Amino acid sequence: MTYPDDPSPSLPAGQEALFAAAAAEYDRYRPGVPAEAAQLLADTVRDLPDPTLLDLGTGTGQVPRALLKALPTLAYIEGVDWSRPMLDQARAALTPLLGDCTLNLVQTSADVYAPLAPLPGEDRWTPDLITCCRAYHWMSGPDVLAMAHRIAAPQATLAIMGDGSLWTYEADWTRALRDLIQGYLGPRRRAGVLGDYLEPVRPFQEDLADSAWSEATEHRVPVTRSWTPEGVLGYLRTTSFAGAELFGERHAAFEDEARALLNELAASGSLLEEAVFTVLLARRPGDAR
Repeated sequence: MTYPDDPSPSLPAGQEALFAAAAAEYDRYRPGVPAEAAQLLADTVRDLPDPTLLDLGTGTGQVPRALLKALPTLAYIEGVDWSRPMLDQARAALTPLLGDCTLNLVQTSADVYAPLAPLPGEDRWTPDLITCCRAYHWMSGPDVLAMAHRIAAPQATLAIMGDGSLWTYEADWTRALRDLIQGYLGPRRRAGVLGDYLEPVRPFQEDLADSAWSEATEHRVPVTRSWTPEGVLGYLRTTSFAGAELFGERHAAFEDEARALLNELAASGSLLEEAVFTVLLARRPGDAR
């Protein structure tokens, strides 16, 4: 599993602008976590009396949002992200859904995260479920896995999830769109203001196999998405490979040309994406169940 998607960020200091300017559009245009994937997560902690979640690279809170629907007994959520605008958007989206669940949002990099305080009545907080959705490849994976091992509850599950992007999805309409982007920005995939995108060095499964979280299973959830031209344009504004800042003064011209292209493609057929949302569920051998 080495999906080079375009995730919610958890970035080193000085780089939060990569996604921060698009926080509201990210919340509106990015696909959420499929219900079947949320059910997989919920099932890992369903038998616990007051399950807790640590979501790394939480972005606008898509994982907690999906899990709150699938697991009404969720008691505590800690979301970690480098971007303050993303966290503000997450709080606005999650607060109406919380009920009796407590939410804490921490602005830091997942690579160096440490729990700020224990829950009431506990010596330290030990999350039952640790998730990372569309974000792991922006992080120092081994450091994140080691941190998760230090703080997780004995029976904890760790989940790494993702599903690619419209840059990586192969279809006639996405190839035409990618060609247009490359005509403006050059042939290499961009990573926002950071330069060119670098593929993951190795599959995420290998990171897990070399960590304490070596007992891993892969679950593949098929997802069909039907895009509108305006939905695609909104999505592109949130990405590191086609965000507005990359085009400078040419962004309006790009959007006009992309809108015309997408309208033409939509008129001759649907802008369909047949994606696969992959969930790696990992435990530590010998952990209590």
